[in-house]
Amino acid sequence: MLTIRPFAESDWNAVWQIVEPVFRAADTYPYPPTITEDEAFDVWIAAPKMTYVAEYEENGAILGTYYIKPNQPSQGSHVCNCGYIVSEAARGRGVACQMCEHSQQEAVRHGFRAMQYNLVVATNEGAVRLWQKMGFQIVGTLAGAFKHPALGYIDAHIMYKTLET
Repeated sequence: MLTIRPFAESDWNAVWQIVEPVFRAADTYPYPPTITEDEAFDVWIAAPKMTYVAEYEENGAILGTYYIKPNQPSQGSHVCNCGYIVSEAARGRGVACQMCEHSQQEAVRHGFRAMQYNLVVATNEGAVRLWQKMGFQIVGTLAGAFKHPALGYIDAHIMYKTLET
């Protein structure tokens, strides 16, 4: 059974173990592959409004993490943005789906009216399919907006969903 709960400072080492290889791969997130641990903490924990972890109840292992933050300041702050990462060992087990469902509930609870993903890399087909299954629509495609380390400049999607309030 999976429990999703707010991030605690004591979770950072486990979260860093999950986000570091994804950031280093540089094929789904725009952060430099040379990002430091302190910089990663700032973007994943310090800057967002909220960060959560998905924890396996039986042994307390953290299997994934996500954050919520306003997508824009002031007049655009009713739309949130989220980022999700699942540990390599837990992929394909429904963790991202459960985190996405949880994030939508939390977003509504915190007063957000919609959720927008700003840069869903087109080659991340599993994520695109999952977000569409979760009710997100591709509202725009940015030609060559993501510099993939192996494929060069590739498309990225903007995905959007109005939340049930």
